[in-house]
Amino acid sequence: MEVFFLLWDIYDGDRVKTGKTISRSERLPEGAYHIVVHILIMNSKNEMLIQKRTLTKEVWPGRWDISVGGSIVAGEDSRIGAIRESKEEIGYDVNLENVRPAITFNFERGFDDYYFVECDLDINEFTYQVEEVQEIKWASYSEIKEMQKNNQFIVYRS
Repeated sequence: MEVFFLLWDIYDGDRVKTGKTISRSERLPEGAYHIVVHILIMNSKNEMLIQKRTLTKEVWPGRWDISVGGSIVAGEDSRIGAIRESKEEIGYDVNLENVRPAITFNFERGFDDYYFVECDLDINEFTYQVEEVQEIKWASYSEIKEMQKNNQFIVYRS
């Protein structure tokens, strides 16, 4: 892994790059922010592609999560980071050309961009990153709500 992938660009509260970077292992100082991206992939049956995080993940190990997610790295913008995360995590070359995040949430340490993609994919063709993803599957809204009730699916916002 290149050193590049270990760095985040630092943004100010207005989402402007400061020109500084920080190691992903360091805590962001007060007033410094970074960008996290997520892709929600939905099929024509109104099911979401979900991934089960590996048991070795530091945060939420073994829990189900939305299709793709992660922090962008130094030199990337949100869209490029989302494309990279999709390819790394689930092996999907997502087309986000001319696509902006559908929703952005502010959180304590940054900005959380959500992209929505509608497509029917054969999950048997995916090669997911075993260090990050244990399993992937399609799930309905009711299945995901049940997983959340049973503390098996990550709840980002209530």
